[in-house]
Amino acid sequence: MASNREIAAMRRAIAVSALGLGTTSPNPPVGCVILNTAARVVGEGFHRRKGEAHAEGNALVAAGRAARGGTAAVTLEPCNHEGRAPACRGLLIEAGIARVVVALIDPTSRGDGGVAELRRAGVDVEVGVLADEAELVLRPWLTALQRGAPFVTWAYCADTEDRPQVPGLDVRGYDAVFGWDGELREGTPGGHGDTFVLPGELPQGDPETMLRALYSAGVRSLLLHGGHGLGKLCAAAGLVDEVLVHLPGRAPSSLGGELAPDGFRVTAVRRTGGGLLVQARR
Repeated sequence: MASNREIAAMRRAIAVSALGLGTTSPNPPVGCVILNTAARVVGEGFHRRKGEAHAEGNALVAAGRAARGGTAAVTLEPCNHEGRAPACRGLLIEAGIARVVVALIDPTSRGDGGVAELRRAGVDVEVGVLADEAELVLRPWLTALQRGAPFVTWAYCADTEDRPQVPGLDVRGYDAVFGWDGELREGTPGGHGDTFVLPGELPQGDPETMLRALYSAGVRSLLLHGGHGLGKLCAAAGLVDEVLVHLPGRAPSSLGGELAPDGFRVTAVRRTGGGLLVQARR
């Protein structure tokens, strides 16, 4: 059973993994923290973009020789295949890691999987550590992988027709943004390097076909920003996974209005400039 130090390390790994949101796709956002033999943090890393070092590789570089005999906390099963980056299970074995705690198994694992190979090499492995918390970061990637279409967030303003987009919304955590002006762009301009190029033209009329075209281009998370028809069209077709609704400030007594579409439940509410930001998911 994972120790308190290992659980704390996994929470840190989950947090830093989110620094890869908006740039790692089509790869998953993963974080890793290395503990030495005294259970002290000696290194951490996250995966930034396809073609660059994975989270385990970056964490091991930071830890250096202090990793030998230690523990790695990883949010997703270490990969078991050679690509642009070395297989992470091999890096962990070569570094002398004695134990690995994993939050979620990678559904794209090759062969027997990284966990099986680590165990075969004599490494102690525990799976399922803080899996529900790790899924908060990995959910868009996992959902897109299962569906073959991006995880879709629709952000819009309620109770007003004169504001085209949610004020102050940070779009950098999304692979692609369909803006209020009808333009498709990367959430972080140039953030993915050469891993994908957004389509110049998208299929019209059928939102599902459009989403699959974006998935084929490498997009795993899409933000529909503004109250344009595409958001309503996707929501009506059941293709929106999350809504972010800006509710402007108001007097204590008012007429009220609609919030999220039917079928969504509120998961978070916070104050923001001049109103509220309400998150709701299916």
